[in-house]
Amino acid sequence: MPVPLFHIPRLDPVQAHIVHSAFEMAAFFLGGWLWRRSRKGHSLLLDRSPDFPALVGCLLGAVTGSKLANWIQDPGPLIVHGMLRIPGQSMVGGLLGAWLGVELAKRLFGMRESTGDGFVQPMLWGLCVGRIGCFLAGLNEDTFGLPTNLPWGVDLGDGISRHPAPLYEILFAATLALVLRRWPTNAPIGLRFRICAAAYMAWRIGVEFLKPRPWDFMGFSGLQWICLAGLAWAATEIVITMKRPRHAAA
Repeated sequence: MPVPLFHIPRLDPVQAHIVHSAFEMAAFFLGGWLWRRSRKGHSLLLDRSPDFPALVGCLLGAVTGSKLANWIQDPGPLIVHGMLRIPGQSMVGGLLGAWLGVELAKRLFGMRESTGDGFVQPMLWGLCVGRIGCFLAGLNEDTFGLPTNLPWGVDLGDGISRHPAPLYEILFAATLALVLRRWPTNAPIGLRFRICAAAYMAWRIGVEFLKPRPWDFMGFSGLQWICLAGLAWAATEIVITMKRPRHAAA
């Protein structure tokens, strides 16, 4: 086995939690700043902004979806020693939950304006920052990779050369962000977000094969099955959006 390209000091669970939380908060702040910058001139107040219901739906859906998807990936009892066990978080569940939350909010409040495209860049660049925390947390996070003989393997403190799965995702997300930033301005509204969602679902189906999986069914983990459903949803929405007039809201 080749010598790992990187050696990351192994953190204890408390240190890993602090590091991961710090980068997670930085990712939220960056994403929020980028989104707010893209909506310059729009108020976030309920009585003045058409975006407010969608934003609330996005946040509630993201939290619920991220927890549910993480539990499906690694199911366990929700009550332990009389205490509620709150599952971790999943980017896949967060994305799909946020999408569903926005769509429900738009239907409830009769919103017609497209909101999805404005979340693409904030989400992808925020993901890049968040995955740095996942990488530094090492074996304390479920995002680490399986052992590999490839020359760019990393040692996360256990002496084993592993796929740097979080770094793969940073590279993918940054590339996708740059590609979608140059998206034609005359494309149907909402198409950029749907392509982003489809690309991310497809990516996660593939990269999950490089990570430990708590369980699988027919060769796919729980998270991969969620991604397959999300990919089918996104692909259907892409077809529908492509059929809309180019000026129509999504």
